Amino acid sequence: MNRKILCGAGALTASLFAAMPAWAEEAAKVPNPGNNAWMMTSTILVLLMILPGLALFYGGLTRSKNMLSTMTQIGATAALAMLIWVMWGYSTAFGPEGNAFFSWGNLFLANTTPDSTAATFSDEVISEYVFICFQMTFAAITAALILGATVERMKFSAVMVFVAIWLTIVYFPIAHMVWAGGGLMFEWGALDFAGGTVVHINAGISALVAALILGKRKGFPAEPMPPHSLTLTMVGTGLLWVGWFGFNAGSELEADGTAGLAMINTFVATASAGLFWMLAERFSGHKGSALGFCSGIVAGLVAVTPAAGNSGPFGAIVLGAVASIICFFMVSKVKPALGYDDTLDAFGIHGVGGIVGAIGTGIVYSPALGGPGGDDFVMASQVWIQTKAVLVSIGWAGVGTVIAIYAAKLITGLRVTEEVEHEGLDIGEHGERAYN
Repeated sequence: MNRKILCGAGALTASLFAAMPAWAEEAAKVPNPGNNAWMMTSTILVLLMILPGLALFYGGLTRSKNMLSTMTQIGATAALAMLIWVMWGYSTAFGPEGNAFFSWGNLFLANTTPDSTAATFSDEVISEYVFICFQMTFAAITAALILGATVERMKFSAVMVFVAIWLTIVYFPIAHMVWAGGGLMFEWGALDFAGGTVVHINAGISALVAALILGKRKGFPAEPMPPHSLTLTMVGTGLLWVGWFGFNAGSELEADGTAGLAMINTFVATASAGLFWMLAERFSGHKGSALGFCSGIVAGLVAVTPAAGNSGPFGAIVLGAVASIICFFMVSKVKPALGYDDTLDAFGIHGVGGIVGAIGTGIVYSPALGGPGGDDFVMASQVWIQTKAVLVSIGWAGVGTVIAIYAAKLITGLRVTEEVEHEGLDIGEHGERAYN
């Protein structure tokens, strides 16, 4: 049976759903080979972002005694998210015809076959299995991003319990609200091309809440805790940037001109952000650093995610620069002043950068700035819609994370012992070392 899916990683319009062909007509449709191949490639690129990209990026930023623990948590989180996505995640976020919340009939993909199709932004279709895999990688990396705030002190078992609950009560509902027809923010007309709210605000706010409940690492902030390998972090940054083209350009669901727009925006917003972070370091009296460049690259990628197909290149450059400066200020000034221990700045970069990008998308969408908005575009109205979507995402993620983290605490406990934290989670949790 062919099943039409209303939404992709960038939200489809309600008019597309209304214009779907009759079932007899739909049965004759087969996936466009070019689009299908591009989406399969994009899906693998997003996997590259997680393993090895995010694992090396986060792993290099930790102390050497926690390198393998950090990478293992990321890999295991992604693997668990993939299984949950197939078992009940996909049927929760994208119910019958992609338009309802939750479908008993499609648990474990029971009604999906190799002939099932998913709608794109035009009359074309792609394989539903490909669409499922693409969205699966989004769920996997979003859960893994949260761990940047909790590494070096959270039990591996607690991570697994937390992730399973968090995906179910936080990620799947927000993905439905933003990307599925009938979803709350979808119906508002919120713009989120590739996951500013669904991925980055969601993960960033959850990371902050989890870090606050978990508490600070022993010795923080009095003891120096520098990254053990900025070389690996730089390698991870490069892999993230490469993989992000699948994330952003793939979210068009077709290999067309909008995918090309998302591609160039992913180049220029990121380049702008990397350089502006280093400039911010110089203006604050420090040398431009490799760590700063890597941080700026990620901040730019985060900010351009919701705007990738919703901005012209000039708007993307400005958005990347603004987000980079704000994230720099958040990480270097606000975080030390408030004293919370967001280990690898998951909130400071993903949460804050996601908020800047999501609200900024309402600005750069303007045709006056080179964006694809039509003649009837009203900037103030769109910015308000974007702001409402951000506020709902913050509230939902915050409350859901409190529930998930306390559930994990009740089931497994949250923190490793002081002895394990002192000797490192590599040995204490996994019985191995990254370096001998």
